[in-house]
Amino acid sequence: MTIVATTAPTKTPGATTAANDPLASLTANMNDFLKLLMTQLQNQDPTTPMDSSQFTSQLVQFASVEQQVNTSNGIQTLIQLSQSNNVLQSSSLIGKTVTANATQISLQGGTGSIQFNTPAAEPVTIAVTDSTGATVTQTSLTSTAGPNTWTWDGKDSTGRQRPDGAYTVTVLGGAQGTTPSAIPFTVSGLASGVTTANNTEQVQIGQLTLPVSAIQSVGN
Repeated sequence: MTIVATTAPTKTPGATTAANDPLASLTANMNDFLKLLMTQLQNQDPTTPMDSSQFTSQLVQFASVEQQVNTSNGIQTLIQLSQSNNVLQSSSLIGKTVTANATQISLQGGTGSIQFNTPAAEPVTIAVTDSTGATVTQTSLTSTAGPNTWTWDGKDSTGRQRPDGAYTVTVLGGAQGTTPSAIPFTVSGLASGVTTANNTEQVQIGQLTLPVSAIQSVGN
């Protein structure tokens, strides 16, 4: 039996909501499908009844899609609950000193520090740049073999105190007479907040935001 096209229904205020809600849209389509089925059954030729196998197949497909949508909604709810729980757990970091992998230093209360390791005593150059890429300060020192800590007092090369914020840091070192290479480092600061962005828990160290997974250690 040929299905006759009908005029599209006039949009209602809830149309946008249904379009954005897969389950509501599926329910609307299911209702339209059942109305069409009943109309065809009422107007079919008794001498040549239509084959119902196709409609049965479509009903099964509707039920399958509905189950998938419900499963997807359930998974989304579990993800949201898990994220909320992770944020609550991560909130215990607030007020504690954390050390994390980063490319920036957080200037908090006019001070910030980084840690790095060198296999032996060697010349090291540390540069701090602002958000525009301009050099704020640069210092040269000789490291000790093993762990090293460098603390920035927040002053630029002219001795002016810079405002608290996140500043990019580069650490270059190497044996005397060799080409300097980048030295990995970590930053330390006071955790001031915890947020979630793009399904990832993040910790705030002043104005520096890092994924919680970047944290290497937590102090008091």
